Amino acid sequence: MTNNLFVTRPVEDASSKKTDPVAALDALLTEEHAALLKGDLDRIAELAEQKQDLADQLAQTKGKMVDLSSLQEKLARNHVLFDHALSGIRRVADRLDAIRALGKAMTTYDSTGQARSIPMPTVNQLERRA
Repeated sequence: MTNNLFVTRPVEDASSKKTDPVAALDALLTEEHAALLKGDLDRIAELAEQKQDLADQLAQTKGKMVDLSSLQEKLARNHVLFDHALSGIRRVADRLDAIRALGKAMTTYDSTGQARSIPMPTVNQLERRA
């Protein structure tokens, strides 16, 4: 990426107890990346709240200019992983719906090619397979 993003933030001295929102967001994005790779959805949800808080802090800062291109790259990388994770979750949900639908009805076709659904009786017992 060739364009650089800049934001202003206060200059902090060594005695300042405030955390640097840029550094904190950078670390959080690295942790989010690891959670995405592991599929740790609970941790991802926790990090989303923290990420929003840090983004709000970053938006409210005033002072010197800071290069945010590394954050932009990490955000883009994590966004791609989020998209793939959501796509996988949707595919699993679709497959589970299809499996559930198999037990509810059977679809047949008549001599003209028209589909006809035949409801299957519900059985309240566990199916055993050899």
